[in-house]
Amino acid sequence: MSEEKKGHPRALYTLFATEMWERFSYYGMRALLTLYLTAKLVDDGFGLDRQEALELYAIFTGLVYLTPILGGWVADRFLGKRKTVYIGGLVMAVGQFLLAASAFMAQSLDVESRLFLFNFGLGVLIIGNGFFKPNISTIVGDYYDDNDPRKDSAFNIFYMGINLGAILGPFLAGALGENVHWGWGYFAAAIGLLVSVLWLKGQEHTLQDKGLPPNTPEGKLVLDGKDWRDIFMYSISLIVSTLVIIFLWGLLPENVASILVTVGFIGLLVGLAAIIFKGTEGGEEWSRMMVIVVLAFFNIVFWAGFEQAGGTMNLFAAENTDRMMFGWEVPATWFQNINPIAILIFAPIFSILWLKMDKMKLNPRTPVKFAIGLFFGAAAFWIMSQAADLAADGTLVSPLWLVVVYVILTLGELMLSPIGLSMITKLAPKKLVSVVMGLWMASFAAGNYFAGVMEGMLHNFDLELYPFITMIMLGTGIAILALSPLLNKAMRGIH
Repeated sequence: MSEEKKGHPRALYTLFATEMWERFSYYGMRALLTLYLTAKLVDDGFGLDRQEALELYAIFTGLVYLTPILGGWVADRFLGKRKTVYIGGLVMAVGQFLLAASAFMAQSLDVESRLFLFNFGLGVLIIGNGFFKPNISTIVGDYYDDNDPRKDSAFNIFYMGINLGAILGPFLAGALGENVHWGWGYFAAAIGLLVSVLWLKGQEHTLQDKGLPPNTPEGKLVLDGKDWRDIFMYSISLIVSTLVIIFLWGLLPENVASILVTVGFIGLLVGLAAIIFKGTEGGEEWSRMMVIVVLAFFNIVFWAGFEQAGGTMNLFAAENTDRMMFGWEVPATWFQNINPIAILIFAPIFSILWLKMDKMKLNPRTPVKFAIGLFFGAAAFWIMSQAADLAADGTLVSPLWLVVVYVILTLGELMLSPIGLSMITKLAPKKLVSVVMGLWMASFAAGNYFAGVMEGMLHNFDLELYPFITMIMLGTGIAILALSPLLNKAMRGIH
């Protein structure tokens, strides 16, 4: 093995920092979202009730992971991954500034105008994320061969960048928003995105020739003035298009809007299926694509549970947890830091573990890792069920309950999320990697949506949320184990 193959390329660390600052922005905003929506009008919030806030959270976090289908297709067909990442970063920065404006202008605008501004900001964030998220992940995979044992390790390192940002976001932006003013929290999130774009621009030469537009002349390593004109033009057009959509949306009756959402969602999935069907060739590619589809379906279950973190568990931290420490009340948003801190602790261990186990020929195949991740999730939500029972009579429970739950969920996450990103870059047809990454992100979209609406749905059947998640995760993990021999065979030699 050559020296080059022993380590990781410098580009990995460029992408690490770029993603870190983007995640700082996203997780800072997410930590504030339900708290801001349910805050009273006198506190410059919107005064929504719990169910309304969770439903808006569900729609936003679902769409955030659905638009990567569009962003992946644009990158593969027209702009290349690198330009698409820049567009996504700039557009999302505008979205965060709009959220900040909706808070800062609480005393000068009526609630309806503020809500329009807020929804406009969320819409811009959704579109921008779709351009950014799938493409930066697939650039990482471009530096490694399919069966290179460093690939899972690289995605674990990249995942550490995601979670370092996820620590800093709630810690800084979350605390600013919760304790100073909501607007300053969102403003800090916007600055994080600008830092992300500027860092990538300054370190772009380390990416070598990866992620450039199709048909780029050989020897070109960085984007030139014409490319940047395209980036700004696309960014402005996306923002203006979102403004028009949000404006027209507000004029529609609610039932018509629901029908359009359903039709649009089905149309997007049909279009995605057509692109994949047309671009997938031969029995080997189809076999591997089926593995991706099956695991994407199971992935929904894990994230429908995991994303309770920003919804019901965030509210549990604010309403049912004793947060007093040495006479000071810990911000509820800071509990969002437990998961990324645990990832920073355990991700390097997992990264080394996969390499060591690979040398010993004991490295579990991807489906088995997924099953183990779901078993960790089931254990976490069984514990969360016990905490919810203790808090049912209004008792403020120890914060250690949430700490334990978040840590165990993190172990499950490390068995699924970085492994899933790595899997897509291994199994997807090379000319469809970004589109298939969009499909993978669509499974996150479904999981995020169900995370937000599940409590209300289960209430109609008189079922409790956390015990239900426990059982569904346990059952899904068992199903994957049962299917793993077939899935391993269908991967056609890819580990």
